Amino acid sequence: MSLDSAPDHIKLAVDLIALLEENEIPNETAIAALKIVLQDCEQKAASSISKT
Repeated sequence: MSLDSAPDHIKLAVDLIALLEENEIPNETAIAALKIVLQDCEQKAASSISKT
């Protein structure tokens, strides 16, 4: 499967990995930051569900 036909979440993951690697972000820093991003996205998703 080529990346062009991959689902959006796979494309985004590949882009994020490339961004982290290109900027030589230490794994511990990336993991800590991604946990914050995940929490934020989960809160926004829960908020949007409760508004409907």
